[in-house]
Amino acid sequence: MTRHFRRLPCFLISSLLSACASLGGMQDRFAVCSYDHAWEAALDAIKDRSITRQDKNAGVIDTAWLEIPMPGRTFGALQRDLGDNKDRSRISLIVKRLEDVTKVSFIEERQRWAFRGGSRLFGWTDTDPSADVMHDVQSRLDSKLKEHGCSVT
Repeated sequence: MTRHFRRLPCFLISSLLSACASLGGMQDRFAVCSYDHAWEAALDAIKDRSITRQDKNAGVIDTAWLEIPMPGRTFGALQRDLGDNKDRSRISLIVKRLEDVTKVSFIEERQRWAFRGGSRLFGWTDTDPSADVMHDVQSRLDSKLKEHGCSVT
């Protein structure tokens, strides 16, 4: 019985480390400029998507789901073609006032239309954010921050 209790700290540490790793993905940009300029730059960076939540006082911007066709994806052991290949993506931004800078954080939530089995054969399942989408948002955000006179650090 004591052998199991000795393993408990190792289990807890590994659980905490994996939980911290799963929280990854949020990208942070720090801008030396006013909150208002950083807010406008954040809105400009995602103007190609429709916005579902925009709360300047809370510093939160959320986009609607955007469906993206993903041709050529297969599923199962036999690698059958999935007729309706698609992902969906939404972006969340948080603009936060700090002492002498404004922090803009963003992340993409991404899901793929996949075979799930059971009574619902297909449905949305979580997947990793797209590196291309994250890079694109970061590039546009940096560009817009500079256009608004902000210095990005």
